[in-house]
Amino acid sequence: MIITVTPNPSIDRAFDLDVLRLGEVNRAENTHFDPGGKGINIARALANNGIATTALFPSGGPDGELLMQTLAGQGVLARPVPIGGAVRSNITLVEGNGSTTKVNAPGPVLTTAEADSLLAAADSLLAAGASWLVGAGSLPSGVREDFYQQLAGIARRHGTRFALDTSGPALAAAVGDGDLAVVKPNEDELAELLGVELSTVGDVIDGAHRLIANGIDSVLVSLGANGALLVTAGRAWWAGGPPLVPLSTVGAGDTTLAGYLATTGDPPECLRTAVAWGRAAVLLPGSAALSPQHVDVSAVRVIADPDPRLALKELT
Repeated sequence: MIITVTPNPSIDRAFDLDVLRLGEVNRAENTHFDPGGKGINIARALANNGIATTALFPSGGPDGELLMQTLAGQGVLARPVPIGGAVRSNITLVEGNGSTTKVNAPGPVLTTAEADSLLAAADSLLAAGASWLVGAGSLPSGVREDFYQQLAGIARRHGTRFALDTSGPALAAAVGDGDLAVVKPNEDELAELLGVELSTVGDVIDGAHRLIANGIDSVLVSLGANGALLVTAGRAWWAGGPPLVPLSTVGAGDTTLAGYLATTGDPPECLRTAVAWGRAAVLLPGSAALSPQHVDVSAVRVIADPDPRLALKELT
């Protein structure tokens, strides 16, 4: 069982356009809506691939009801925590060339009691056993920046591995405490966290080692079209595949982490699967969850200890 915690879930509404014309009336060719939020995206991908998972999240308002109904229809086991506010809607505009413009709403304001209820629900779920606890996404207003630190502490008490995918102050607070099994920033989030520019493979590996020195086991850095790097205390691996023309990049990083968590092999095999899942996700509309038939692991190659002098944009 993999339990995901999404403090700021959403309904993601996507509009497919030929070309986005700013300041003009744009007409969509197609529309989609999916349950959203990083942890929910991870849970949907896992469930679609037959992996036991529970999505834990705060829920309120009409879109909260829609979120729960849609997850049930997709076969995702949900554990909603009732709140007084309303789940947000996010808007994604996808152009014919694959360019994606995303507008994320701020989400509800959670009370201290509601945030505590979310943590208590995680504690209760872990008591039944889980292989992973995943904290993912932004923190809504009212939730303290140490929320993920508290969540990691709950995982620690139950002997459960904790994975984190967030950014900004919440990421900085959690990695400062360490004791995390895996952290999955993208290259921009890692650069912001460290306050440095990341141009080469060596820059990313050195940056990852700074996190590992705080007590983090692995750092999985997604690089968009340039694949991903996985760094541990003693090794590093890069994985990628032939160029793709994306249909939508929304949720691709979340699906990458889902692929990593779904694999029980050695680190390079986990990375290979992670990148294969991420590549499959960008070929689906909106933030649709992938199924096994979408994944082509054979298209992904893995290189151990890649040349640190390589520019990230040269990784192909």
